[in-house]
Amino acid sequence: MVVLNARLSALCALLLAAIADAQSSELSSAVSASSAASSAAASSSEAVSSILTSVASSASLSTVFTTGVSTASASVSTILSGTSVASVSSAISSVASASSAISTAATASASVSASVSAAPSASTASTGPPLESTHLTIPISEYPFTSFPVPSASPIPGVFPSTSPKSPPPPGSSLIPDFGPVWKAAHARAKKLISGWSLEQKVATTTGVGWMGGRCVGNIPAIADFPGLCLEDSPLGVRDTDFVTAFPTGLSAAATWQRALIRARGLAMGQEFKGKGVHVALGPMMNMGRIAQGGRNWEGFGADPFLSGEAAYETILGLQAGGVQACAKHYINNEQEHLRTQESSNVDDRTEHEIYFHPFLRSVQAGVASVMCSYNLINDTYACENDYTLNELLKRQAGFQGYVMSDWGAHHSTLAAVAGMDMSMPGDITFNSGTSWWGANLTAFVQNGTIAETRVDDMAERILASWYLLDQDQNYPEVSFNAFFMNDPATNAHVDVQADHYKVVREIGAAGSVLLKNTGHALPLNKPRSIALIGNDSGPSSRGPNGFSDRGGDDGILAMGWGSGTTQFPYLISPLEAIQARARKDSSGSQVSWFLNNWDLAGAQATALDQDVALVFVNADSGEDYITVDGNEGDRKNLTLWGNADNLIAAIAEVNRNTIVIAHSVGPAIIEPWIENPNVTAVIWAGLPGQEAGNSIMDVLYGDVNPSGRLPYTIAKSPADYGAQLITGGSGADILRIDYTEGLNIDYRHFDANNIDPRFEFGFGLSYTTFSYAGLHIKPITHADRTSAALESAWAAGKASPADEGAVAALWLHRPAFEVTFTIKNTGAVAGTEIAQLYLHFPNSAGEPPSVLRGFQDIQVPAHGSAQGKITLSRYDLSVWDVDAKGWRKPAGEFTFSIGASSRDFRLKGTVPL
Repeated sequence: MVVLNARLSALCALLLAAIADAQSSELSSAVSASSAASSAAASSSEAVSSILTSVASSASLSTVFTTGVSTASASVSTILSGTSVASVSSAISSVASASSAISTAATASASVSASVSAAPSASTASTGPPLESTHLTIPISEYPFTSFPVPSASPIPGVFPSTSPKSPPPPGSSLIPDFGPVWKAAHARAKKLISGWSLEQKVATTTGVGWMGGRCVGNIPAIADFPGLCLEDSPLGVRDTDFVTAFPTGLSAAATWQRALIRARGLAMGQEFKGKGVHVALGPMMNMGRIAQGGRNWEGFGADPFLSGEAAYETILGLQAGGVQACAKHYINNEQEHLRTQESSNVDDRTEHEIYFHPFLRSVQAGVASVMCSYNLINDTYACENDYTLNELLKRQAGFQGYVMSDWGAHHSTLAAVAGMDMSMPGDITFNSGTSWWGANLTAFVQNGTIAETRVDDMAERILASWYLLDQDQNYPEVSFNAFFMNDPATNAHVDVQADHYKVVREIGAAGSVLLKNTGHALPLNKPRSIALIGNDSGPSSRGPNGFSDRGGDDGILAMGWGSGTTQFPYLISPLEAIQARARKDSSGSQVSWFLNNWDLAGAQATALDQDVALVFVNADSGEDYITVDGNEGDRKNLTLWGNADNLIAAIAEVNRNTIVIAHSVGPAIIEPWIENPNVTAVIWAGLPGQEAGNSIMDVLYGDVNPSGRLPYTIAKSPADYGAQLITGGSGADILRIDYTEGLNIDYRHFDANNIDPRFEFGFGLSYTTFSYAGLHIKPITHADRTSAALESAWAAGKASPADEGAVAALWLHRPAFEVTFTIKNTGAVAGTEIAQLYLHFPNSAGEPPSVLRGFQDIQVPAHGSAQGKITLSRYDLSVWDVDAKGWRKPAGEFTFSIGASSRDFRLKGTVPL
């Protein structure tokens, strides 16, 4: 037994009294009482501050503050009216981390159940960045637990077929997979497995072994007959090991707008993760490209929720068909890197549902096994202890059956368990600290009645159910690598899992390249006699493809950004290598020269002079905030291309009338200095295409692949044209305030709503051929199944969908309700793929942006031929989130829609027959 000295006992007693003063008698009424509670707690805070000052030199108190929560506290007997030492130390730690922790706790007494739409308190200094004055935390209390009911929709043949992750419907199918039965069976097996486990064993299932405590970036220990779990990055391939494929980024995959290719990428990655013995692949990433400068935008799928949702859905179906658990991340509102662990993304409830939650909802519909909560705060509450986003949105409204893990180090309290977090990663409070919010502390919180053991049962059950869901209990490969010591011969078996996955890499790299300009048929190249390759991006890095740790540098061809979302290149084909190989194949022969120095403009001009074509390769890089490259701390400092690119392009265009620009970029960039230069005859926005980068761009340049890529974001004429800007500043313990004041008007929606002309709009992309659209028809889809007839009638009458468990993912809301058909004709001489896009125009009563993407289809059309397109609309597609009714509602008025080649190139218009 630990006996507290008198001074520390007094401190703890006063601390608990202050928290008790701050709490309402019922959590549900605490929001309305927060003002009074704050006032009551403020005076207590002053008293606690006085005691803190008076006992600052106390050895016992110093230990509490400097080491956090003792890992041995599970053995400490309960004190102070049933509150464990772990509880006290957790509360003291919260006080120590902020200057007004007790008054904060008072204001936060409702944070366990507060709505995400609540307006946060904020203060802004006369100069400097906007800062928050409030940080909501979970108060210490006793929290009973009742598990969320499993959604009970019955399978419907031909519409909602029962299936497993092994056998998903094909890409683009109108079938909605029903994973309910396999989830139910997996949960039953998990429940049976843990029924004989001790509390400590169940807690161990939820608690990582600590940073570098195992061979993977995250590890759950073996328990009884359960072998534990290996969790490993990244969203584009298996990180920290060898003999794996470096796939195109998520953004490049999204730029294809082709579901089959996105699925194929996911499947190949899933097979490689499983082949290496990884149980949980930490991806895909689906944060929105809200900020053009966002450092990790390239890991995700762009700036539109529908496109991001479809890409997330197909990626997860592919990953889990390959046998690995997918992890949807970073949940939620993690849209910039700067001060990401101490910024509050303040988002209203409607915007949250319609924009940022949508890709995660689609992930749940894909049967995703796990979700990773993010570093940031949401409306002043940390994402990993935000009851509303975790319990209400994800588990209740969407009916998520898997588990929520923390991002690495995003776990902030033991009580995060009651807010819906299920797994602590990597398990320690800070890396290698030897302390944990869970482990022994979670055990102590259960033993003293603060957290119900049934909640721990639920956490362990969710984790093990996901393991069973993917059949990982059956002949699963052993972990064959060591993420922390890649070349350790004792722990790295060098298992080669690449197969022929380079083929899908090359195909996506080409299909995700967006042709922005092509004057005078400059492309495709037709055996030019002389070619000059200009720019550092055209060649290999002087350090090799893996010369920068986690790709944290920009030298040579750029094929991925930097940070934890990377992997090792097995090789990297540069444009120089690929184009030289192609030139050798051309029967008439081509002369190839190159100049890789971006700063020696005279030398570059001399190389490009009198050449038939000058190919100028440029790039822009970004990544995660723990690496700074050329002063870019994750997020880009600006939207210019890197490495003197603008001056290089202008210099080459001055001496060569057939200058073609190829940009490998993490996102949009401002290209106004040269885009209208008549000597710049063509521009390809080539994304970040992975290990086959040179071959992919060669395929497009020479016409082996007719480009069909489309922009997954808007390229503006000025940085100021974007509706949301990077928020910088802040230091120390500041909480940076980021208000999502643009609401629904993200990216192209902002440009449309404010009549701003972009340089290249969302969805834009050219081809080596041309297409025409005709024959538009729309009709309602009738279903033999009438189980939801009453709900559908109520929706048609303008009533919101019921606020039941799993309601936002309900079959009747999401199954196809209208079918739109049309004909695409190829009016050119070469075969091509058209990306037909459907944009919905809501009635004025809805308060929606002018145009909202609600469908797309890649349609392959032979030269001079025709093909039919078909896009369906669901009731969900035609709904807005009703904040008051907590449901999806059809606005009153007429719905129209447009189909065309981009968000501003509409070819056909129609009306939805409602």
